[in-house]
Amino acid sequence: MISVSRVSKTYGSGAAAVRALDDVSLSVSRGEIFGVVGQSGAGKSTLIRTINSLERPDSGSVLVDGREMTTLSGAELRAARHNIGMIFQHFNLLSSRTVQANVELSLEITGAGRPARRARALEILELVGLHGKAQAYPAQLSGGQKQRVGIARALASSPSVLLSDEATSALDPETTRQILDLIRELSKDLGLTVLLITHEMDVVKRICDSAAVMSGGRILEQGPVDQLLTTEKSLLGQALFPLGEIPETSSAVVEITFNGVTTDRPVIAQLARKHGIDVGILGAAVETIHGRQTGRTRLELPGDELTVAGAVEDLRSQGLFVEVIK
Repeated sequence: MISVSRVSKTYGSGAAAVRALDDVSLSVSRGEIFGVVGQSGAGKSTLIRTINSLERPDSGSVLVDGREMTTLSGAELRAARHNIGMIFQHFNLLSSRTVQANVELSLEITGAGRPARRARALEILELVGLHGKAQAYPAQLSGGQKQRVGIARALASSPSVLLSDEATSALDPETTRQILDLIRELSKDLGLTVLLITHEMDVVKRICDSAAVMSGGRILEQGPVDQLLTTEKSLLGQALFPLGEIPETSSAVVEITFNGVTTDRPVIAQLARKHGIDVGILGAAVETIHGRQTGRTRLELPGDELTVAGAVEDLRSQGLFVEVIK
């Protein structure tokens, strides 16, 4: 649905040049929710702006629903953008317009008649949970309600792609969860493909099917979230489950990753009894990812090489992902 291939973008020239995107490639499947994670300055916003051609890349290809966005202009580009909705961190609502009029704005641009605009605006406001707020003004709304208006406006033209630029960064944690759940629900009900950028790991945990880690204008890793959690030295896995520094120890150190199938089993106690070792817990983190308990535990395994190897094999035989740290 979205395919970015070897895209580069530089601002400025000479000594002042900033390479915002450096040979970036990623692919988002139809109906998928894909998160791009990175700190400020990583290039996330530039990336998302190249997808709807608010920025033109210096090189590379950007395909959205089969259309090469980098070659479009004029009426063709406007038509392609109607298939791409976008929501923003600071809502970008027009304060002088009512909620309904804000939602109708994109339809006005397409030339839709007033009755059709009104019907679609009321329909989409109902869908995002703002029934009864059509004649309110932005100043009368909470932050969460403003973002719901932003989502409704983005979906008014019935796009197949939704881009989210840090859409929950200005919201409190509970409102963030509500907005993320709404995006997940809309993606499922409307068949939307969602690409969101964020610096918040909670966003990835809650709704993302796949994710990419971005830094310095480059994609460092990408793939399905479940797959990245069971990939050795995964940056995303480490960020989702921060276990701190490894203490000085002469024993072997391993990390095990488990999901909902294994969280309720006494894995560590059984391991200690079976192999006769005093297992030490050096760190643990448990999160709910896609509604399923997932966690990572760092263990200290004393004993000789053969004993440790047997313990590791035992853990792996139970379907656990085991990474030997030292």
